Amino acid sequence: MNFFEHQDQARRNTTKLLVLFGLSIAVIILAFYGVAIALLTAEATGPVALWRLGVLFWVASGTVAFMAVGSSVKMAQLSQGGHSVARGLGGRQLDPLTTDPTEQRLVNVVSEMALASGTPIPAIYLLDDEPGINAFAAGYTPSNAVIGVTQGCLEQLSRDELQGVIGHEFSHILNGDMGLNLKLIGVIHGLLLIYITGRMILRLGYCFDGSSRRSKDDKGSGAILAAALAMLVIGYLGVLGGRLIKSAVSREREFLADAAAVQYTRNPEGIAGALRKIGQLSAGSTVSSPMAETASHLFFGEANGTLSFLGGWFATHPPLRERLRRLGQVPVAGASLVEVLSTSSTAAESLVMGLQGSTKTAVRQEATAIASPSAGQFITALGTTDAQRLTQVRSLLTQLPPAVKAALQEPSSAADLVYALLVRTKPARQAQQIEYLTATYGPDCKQRVGQLYNYVRALAPGQDLLLLEALIPALKQLDPEAGQQFMQTARALSQPGGQLLLANYPLQLILRKRLSDGSAQSTGTTTDTLSDRWGDALTLLALLARAGHTRPEDALYALKLGLSQLPGAQKQPSPNQLPSISSADINASLGRLEQISPKLKQAIVDACAHTVLADNNVTPAEMGLLRAVVITLDCPAPPFLK
Repeated sequence: MNFFEHQDQARRNTTKLLVLFGLSIAVIILAFYGVAIALLTAEATGPVALWRLGVLFWVASGTVAFMAVGSSVKMAQLSQGGHSVARGLGGRQLDPLTTDPTEQRLVNVVSEMALASGTPIPAIYLLDDEPGINAFAAGYTPSNAVIGVTQGCLEQLSRDELQGVIGHEFSHILNGDMGLNLKLIGVIHGLLLIYITGRMILRLGYCFDGSSRRSKDDKGSGAILAAALAMLVIGYLGVLGGRLIKSAVSREREFLADAAAVQYTRNPEGIAGALRKIGQLSAGSTVSSPMAETASHLFFGEANGTLSFLGGWFATHPPLRERLRRLGQVPVAGASLVEVLSTSSTAAESLVMGLQGSTKTAVRQEATAIASPSAGQFITALGTTDAQRLTQVRSLLTQLPPAVKAALQEPSSAADLVYALLVRTKPARQAQQIEYLTATYGPDCKQRVGQLYNYVRALAPGQDLLLLEALIPALKQLDPEAGQQFMQTARALSQPGGQLLLANYPLQLILRKRLSDGSAQSTGTTTDTLSDRWGDALTLLALLARAGHTRPEDALYALKLGLSQLPGAQKQPSPNQLPSISSADINASLGRLEQISPKLKQAIVDACAHTVLADNNVTPAEMGLLRAVVITLDCPAPPFLK
């Protein structure tokens, strides 16, 4: 199953969620209806019919309206995506430039995984007051995901174990589980609201001025407390229903995420060690935050065990023993299970993306990623990563010279390094770019960029985009005014004299994508045809065809090959020449294609890959442009390095 199939499966799971939610509401309505009939019977002087349609209508209407309001309010609170969840759980957002050693290790384990999988480096939250071992991923899309980790994770886990836990959470990011999980929070809050309201009324009733204002003979107070007690009891059915829904939707996904973590790291002992420590630790994976029950299905381990006495049906996660048993059955390509299980972590292991030494892993250093994949291999690689890429990322970051490592930790130096990447052009163009930098920032900028240029000019093919991605957290720390000026400068350096430099366009695309506000959730369409977006697809494929072929006839062939992969292509006129395109046309088309459904995105990306690979000879520039285009479409595209 590839990235796009995972996204569609997540959408199908949403239907399953709504069906289970409807059944839970029906049970609660019947319970309230039973209470209403019992009250009518108690007050009636004669027999009361058990089936009264009018009573059922008002009970159902009131219950549904109450739950709908609760769910709507919660969804509005979740409009900021993962950030609102993390803050609600008491999380503190970590500074990506932190100097605390344990926090730095976490930041860079997350960064390595993000760079190797082609996703933006997510914001990281630390739950300081949680001694248990747990973590979560939350967000609507990979572009606005956050990672949350408890203090217990930092204190109790080795680097390999922490990497296994983070790999598990990245599986949720890449497989589309996060968006469903956020919807689940909103939906289930409607079920929980009856229980929460009943508990609040009871608490207020018993605390309201003691007995001076409330007596046993006060029928009004008694009726209110009786109603609150009924809400508490019936609302507990909502609690149980919510747990059943979360269990039905999320438990199997936890097994898949465990297996994915092994495939990402090629080290089952990492995640297995974390699971074993959960079983050994007195706090286990418990999260004490009041919001833990609402968000329990997001976590790496069981966050709230208060319903464990009711059995596994109400557990949001599979038993630790079963998870460990299945991990022993996960195949590990390229290394025997015995070899990997014998790998141990030591106190001297690296803290920061390989920047302070090396980390012992089971991955052979000579392993390399695919340099020129087929179209099918490219599609399969989207939304995933592997231990080879993880090793390549760590190796690249380990070999960075001190001046470049410093740029990863300092915003203004990060901006200078981006400028150095953008001035790798022909002498005439470079002179224009340097003149612009000098006029904008002064002669000192020219000197700083020149020093960094001596490093970036020696980067191997494909490493420039990887380095750019690593710089994004530091660039996000620029103040708004400096950030705006940085983007203006980057655009100017990408098109000196008003002419777009195709070699710099991938860098410009990624900067625009990664530094834009990704807090809003994506609004994909439901159309199953590309008829309304055919012109946009043609513009995008024409760009890729021109980038990889110097002869117009070869570029036209590549364009037609890409178009033939699109659904409904036989109904569209075939172009007889390459269409003329501008950077404004490309940007507008990418913006519209970014909003289509995952199924159509798969078709677009497949067509892009066939266009680039038409001559079976992929240059680094072509691969960089292809990756940048795919990333702009919200599809995680891992690096293909030699």
